[in-house]
Amino acid sequence: MSTTPTAAATTRPVAAPSRHQLALMIWLAVFPTLTVLNLTVGSLLKDANTVLRTLVMASIAVPIVVYLLLPRLHRVRARLLSRGAAR
Repeated sequence: MSTTPTAAATTRPVAAPSRHQLALMIWLAVFPTLTVLNLTVGSLLKDANTVLRTLVMASIAVPIVVYLLLPRLHRVRARLLSRGAAR
């Protein structure tokens, strides 16, 4: 029976991001998402009124940002902070 701790057991949890870090992470997720959506879907919605266009864009962008991009950015941040703490 091995008594050596696993990598998961030896890593310390990373503190929650500060407001500034979270704002940067959200910006890093939202800006490219909206840019890509405008380039791909924007032409389909060019004749729609502003409220409908915004509703459609937000309905597509928010799930992408919340469920796909922000979790990945949190993992990247944790990896960077744990790598810096190990030095």
